[in-house]
Amino acid sequence: MLDSTVRTHESRARYSGGPDEADAPRLDPWLVRTIKYIRFHWFTYLLVLPGLLCMIVFNYGPMYGLQLAFKDYSVSKGIWGSPWVGIDNFVTMFNDAVFWNALVNTLEINVWNILFGFTFNILLALLINELRLRWVKSTVQTLVYLPYFLSWVVFAGLVMAFLSLSSDGGVVNAILGGLGLKEIDFLREPELFQAVLVISNIVKTAGYSSIIYLAAIAGINPALYESAAIDGANRLQMMWHITLPRIMPSVVVLLILQLATVFVSNFDQVYNLYSSFVYSTGDVLSTYIYRNSIGGGGNFEVSTAMNLMFNVAGLIVVLFANKIVKKLDVMGIF
Repeated sequence: MLDSTVRTHESRARYSGGPDEADAPRLDPWLVRTIKYIRFHWFTYLLVLPGLLCMIVFNYGPMYGLQLAFKDYSVSKGIWGSPWVGIDNFVTMFNDAVFWNALVNTLEINVWNILFGFTFNILLALLINELRLRWVKSTVQTLVYLPYFLSWVVFAGLVMAFLSLSSDGGVVNAILGGLGLKEIDFLREPELFQAVLVISNIVKTAGYSSIIYLAAIAGINPALYESAAIDGANRLQMMWHITLPRIMPSVVVLLILQLATVFVSNFDQVYNLYSSFVYSTGDVLSTYIYRNSIGGGGNFEVSTAMNLMFNVAGLIVVLFANKIVKKLDVMGIF
């Protein structure tokens, strides 16, 4: 009787997976599904791995240097050994009148870039899309996109070649002088320098943005235009009621990304074009940071504090703008 009872318990244990199965730890179902998904798509994750490692090493790794914003940095002591000073570097930054001038200039230039450059890019894409001849459309796209491949060093040289005084070989002023008009020193007039920065930025970057919009336009169903043509709509009405609403998600995403850079200035552009004559309107945050750090100032703590503050501010602007567009029933970036 005892033997049969023991055999019965052993049989139950064997079929139930063992007497301690209930006590064995169980994996979370979500974790199990994730592991299975990664094992199934292992090759895709293997392709992503090099880029992910580079991002971790070169983007997230240097973040330990952010503590410089709260330290009195000493080269001999290093970043970790330098003493903490709290928010003293931020106070020093806010008490600098040159900083406030650079901040105002940066905001002004970026606002003009958004108002004129962003809207111009949309208009340019719409106009290119309306070109009927294929070879004309391809030629215009190539000419518009070509400046984007030039570095700012080369492009700034072209800007100087066009806008310098005629004595320095400036093409525009040579034309003005030939017409008997007064020459304009575009690159040394503080009142004109911001306009030079905005226009040159539009000319150089318009091609890239227009390509994105044209790609979005290419995905619109042609049947919508055919139906509108049957109903008697002209090209302008089709553009306003069909094309623009269909590319609005792309417009919103690019607008949010541009708003993220409202506190960021194009160092390459400004550094290659400005001079001491236009510091009052041309000095921006990036050039201010450069002069205070590796440009000779050696004040890495204040430069780090400024970068930290304005990158956080840019993130807040992105989150706020994304929340607004989602309330308008338009898809944001996340």
